[in-house]
Amino acid sequence: MGWNSWNTFGAHIDETLILQTADVLLETGLAEAGYRYVVIDDLWEGKERDAQGRLTADPHKFPSGIAALAERIHAKGLKFGIYSCAGTHTCADQLASYGHEETDARTFADWGVDFLKYDFCNVPHGAHGPTLYRRMGQALRQTGRDILFSACEWGVNKPWLWGRWAGCHMWRTTGDIVDNWDSIKDIGFRRQAGLELYAGPNGWNDPDMMVVGMYGKGNVGAGGCSDSEYLCHFALWCLLASPLMIGCDVRAMNDATLSLLANPGLLRISQDSLGVQARRIAPEKDEWDWSDFPVFAKPLADGTIAVGLFNLSDGDGCNRMGVAWETLGLDTHRACLVSDAISGETIGEFRGSYSERVPKHDARVLLLTPVLG
Repeated sequence: MGWNSWNTFGAHIDETLILQTADVLLETGLAEAGYRYVVIDDLWEGKERDAQGRLTADPHKFPSGIAALAERIHAKGLKFGIYSCAGTHTCADQLASYGHEETDARTFADWGVDFLKYDFCNVPHGAHGPTLYRRMGQALRQTGRDILFSACEWGVNKPWLWGRWAGCHMWRTTGDIVDNWDSIKDIGFRRQAGLELYAGPNGWNDPDMMVVGMYGKGNVGAGGCSDSEYLCHFALWCLLASPLMIGCDVRAMNDATLSLLANPGLLRISQDSLGVQARRIAPEKDEWDWSDFPVFAKPLADGTIAVGLFNLSDGDGCNRMGVAWETLGLDTHRACLVSDAISGETIGEFRGSYSERVPKHDARVLLLTPVLG
């Protein structure tokens, strides 16, 4: 959980922005809610390596240097992240880590880096992608510093199959998200099917950083979304046990965005210690089929089951959606207490199934607690 500069700011980053963002995470309570990583994405780099072959920071954007910035972030009780790439140059054509993995890993550790996002642009022809990630994973381990390794490989070589072995703690499963409804539907609802088999503690599928609260502004702004569409986006990322990296400008977010990102019921589902990624359970079709009315379920460590009802249709009005106990592994005669995970309100006790009407481009997230006895 944290914040990354790319979605909103792209190249327009500097140490003032990063420090202001860290302060807002603290002031708004987002840090207390769990958002503790402050990550600089691409275009922080200087034009040349130094005499020892180490990466340098752009002196105009980061005049105090990266180590000093990391120290100030740490002094606020937060963690600091940075970006590099497995190729010869980054996606924005800056110096990257190919052939310099051990030097760069040591540099990051010496600077006090806690998180490395590692991209996949400008890889030499014939280079084996998984091997490049293993190189950096090994180099990071050799430093002795606890650095979260985020593989931004876009799913090209199916990193869910080898990411853990390469030392990655999270791996991108798709290309980049943009701030519109079609992108959220494609990346979140269509492209994650079947990947729940590979997620769990210390190794997570990553459908990319969030666009919640961007409203079409910024580096990946592409029309924006409504508040209910952002709710679908955030609720699904929580059910999928995805990393939660905020992409909006938290200095300018509205109350709806803050309330959603800090929602305790959804964050409870996201951060549950069992670490199971939700899977689609209904409608009762082949799980690889596409539907405008997907239902996802996620078992939680305390025996509660989280269920997401998503209405992705473009039709008018509301559609009735529900969940049958038998799809959750519950006896059809078992009584369950149903509550609204977002509002925290208790809905009531039901047997066999539960349904309600869900507006278009909206979601309901339920908590089902079996009643014993």
